[in-house]
Amino acid sequence: QVQLVESGGGLVQAGGSLRLSCAASGSSFSNRAMGWFRQAPGKEREFVTAISWSGGSTNYADSVKGRFTISRDNAKNTVYLQMNSLKPEDTAVYYCAAGRTPWGLPRGGNGYEYWGQGTQVTVSS
Repeated sequence: QVQLVESGGGLVQAGGSLRLSCAASGSSFSNRAMGWFRQAPGKEREFVTAISWSGGSTNYADSVKGRFTISRDNAKNTVYLQMNSLKPEDTAVYYCAAGRTPWGLPRGGNGYEYWGQGTQVTVSS
């Protein structure tokens, strides 16, 4: 069992930065790939990025590549999402998710077993 709690969301102007954190409880965090998803009002949840158990492999949606960076600290049971050059279209609720395996970096939600409650990110123009 893994419980996930996101933090770090807020209101930021376009071009600004935010750093999201996802704190995990449970003994299997370091054995799982981790991902971030987001859902904007009236839209489906979409994949943002994922990272392997070791942090050695990452995967990004084209819409955030070059602007967002995922990282993890297994000693702290925490995964991070550094978001730079934010745009109004990045406005969404951001969710952290724990994968079913250590290495896979799935883009579909079915590849993840546990989810956080989400944190709101709002980017004003």
